[in-house]
Amino acid sequence: MHPNNPETLNSKSPVWCLPFPNKLDEGQWSSGLIDCSDDPSNCFITCCCPCVTMGRIAHVIDRGTTSCMVGGLMYYGLSVVGCGWLYAYTYRSKLRGLFSLPEAPCSDLLVHCCCCVCSLSQEYRELKNRGVDPSIGWQANVDKWNTNGVAVPPTVTPHMDR
Repeated sequence: MHPNNPETLNSKSPVWCLPFPNKLDEGQWSSGLIDCSDDPSNCFITCCCPCVTMGRIAHVIDRGTTSCMVGGLMYYGLSVVGCGWLYAYTYRSKLRGLFSLPEAPCSDLLVHCCCCVCSLSQEYRELKNRGVDPSIGWQANVDKWNTNGVAVPPTVTPHMDR
């Protein structure tokens, strides 16, 4: 049995093996870096308190292993000394890895260093556009996917049959 096989995805599957439902093509961002008007409520929250958005992103990308509070407090603590973007850029890299996104418009480190609020908003929108609601947390998303019957095609293990 393969962990991405829909037959093995149930409420008893460990959360680390559950896939993200990918509604969009891999390899391209669903919104631009400065498309904050696409989600005004998230833009407002991120501008006023980016640690909330960062906590939600960390919780979902880490598939529940980092709590929203811990992710947000780590960001806040590092932001107090002017280094919050160092923590946040690592999650941009993880997000790009999950969905095979390009490092655009420039390196993750530079994007977060120059415009952390815009990049956090873009990452939040990316998760939402790909079927993940960061505001409800990882486990609630998993429950929603199980209820809605989100299935991914099985991954075939290559082998020779002759």
